[in-house]
Amino acid sequence: QVQLVESGGGLVQPGGSLRLSCAASGFIFSNYAMSWYRQALGKEREVVAGITTDGGSTSYADSAKGRFTISRDNAANTVYLQMNSLKPEDTAVYYCKATTYRATYWGRGTQVTVSS
Repeated sequence: QVQLVESGGGLVQPGGSLRLSCAASGFIFSNYAMSWYRQALGKEREVVAGITTDGGSTSYADSAKGRFTISRDNAANTVYLQMNSLKPEDTAVYYCKATTYRATYWGRGTQVTVSS
């Protein structure tokens, strides 16, 4: 069955870095655009970054530009989010999403907490 499993979250101090991974299975990963979303407590889910099927194009929310990098490895069926210079306001549950014209899949999320 379709699975998206996020990992790599945790507790990090302000200014620190984390690398999130999202491992996909049960569908043809290379056919799907991938994106990362986040949802902070009491707030709506928001897009963080997106990447096209071949990795040739990426996009970022203003809050992520210059600090986060999205990438993918189609051979490994995995999408990544490298997060640097983390701030307390980056604290949220981070989700990956797979999208094609006929389907959308979500992972269950991984918690990122930025605190001293």
